[in-house]
Amino acid sequence: MGRPTLPLGTHGAISIEKFGAGYRARTRYRDYDGVTRQIDKHGPTKGAATNALLEAVRDRGRRSGINEINRLTLMQVVIDAWWDKIEAGTLSPGTKEAYRYRLDGQVIPALGKLRVHEVTVSVVYRHLRKVLEKHGPAIAKMTRTVLSGVLTLAVQHDALDRNPVREMGPLTDRKPRRKARALTVDEARKLRASLAANKKAVDRDLPDFVDMMLATGLRISECSAIVWDALDLDAATVEVRGTVIRIKGVGLAIKPEPKSEAGYRTLVLPRWAVEMLRRRHSAAGGSPRGDDPVFPAPLGGLRDRSNTSADLADAFEDAGMGWVTSHVFRKTVATLMDRAGLTARAAADQLGHAKPSMTQDVYMGRDVADTGAAVVLEQLAG
Repeated sequence: MGRPTLPLGTHGAISIEKFGAGYRARTRYRDYDGVTRQIDKHGPTKGAATNALLEAVRDRGRRSGINEINRLTLMQVVIDAWWDKIEAGTLSPGTKEAYRYRLDGQVIPALGKLRVHEVTVSVVYRHLRKVLEKHGPAIAKMTRTVLSGVLTLAVQHDALDRNPVREMGPLTDRKPRRKARALTVDEARKLRASLAANKKAVDRDLPDFVDMMLATGLRISECSAIVWDALDLDAATVEVRGTVIRIKGVGLAIKPEPKSEAGYRTLVLPRWAVEMLRRRHSAAGGSPRGDDPVFPAPLGGLRDRSNTSADLADAFEDAGMGWVTSHVFRKTVATLMDRAGLTARAAADQLGHAKPSMTQDVYMGRDVADTGAAVVLEQLAG
């Protein structure tokens, strides 16, 4: 029986022999072109010759355009290689920052010192279960996404036959998603009146901010990113251009791309919202800078999403409506549009949602500003 073929990018047994005043280390190495070649290196001692040979094998793999990722590679090496690709990619700064947090907080401490082949389905499952129990489902879900990306890179280098994350199944039993509740017209009017009468909410500039979300269905980060140049009060429109994000080492900034391609949209405003915006324009001196936020933080600058969410939760609790979240406003807009007989396409355009269907996406454009929501939402004026 002939000698078994070496796997690509690996070497065989190392032999060491006396050679002149020193030693020679030799091995067979199978290159990525499929050809097995002899490699030998010299050194004054057996150890020096062996180390020189191993360095030559390593460098040969690098010259082949293949990074050192195989089943014996440390996970830290794979993680670093994956992160290099993420940093050079087109993901948003916020997403990159979130991925980095999960790498440093959950993936590297638990798995960084393991060899690739040691990261099995059971190891991954136990790790993600611990993350779930300690940090909750949101962190566990993000950690799972990041770890899946890292292990996909290992699969691409043939270090793994399959991605263990994809093989492990769900972490918990899936529960039916709770149906989001929408505000009735009377509840919306009550909430608006309560906020206007709440000194703490007024000091935090929440009444107008909530009015804008109810008038448009915008997300908190989208509403916070509205600048004066995005408004045309004569035409009663607002252009949704981006979202407010926090960038590590920089602070809050407006990311000039909304959450998705569908997020780019221009919306018609109900009259009561235009009146509110005209009042704010006058309060800003009648000539605010075009790139100034329409709804700045109470102390100036851009609104932080987390802080705003916490402030809103306090105000809703004070109003006796602690179940309300910013998502409820989006649900309210969609529900009122549906009850008025407007289409799912119009609701998707209004909210910047994903495509209702491929057919609608192909045959109907998304750039029509007037979705009909402005007329429907007039009833929230109170």
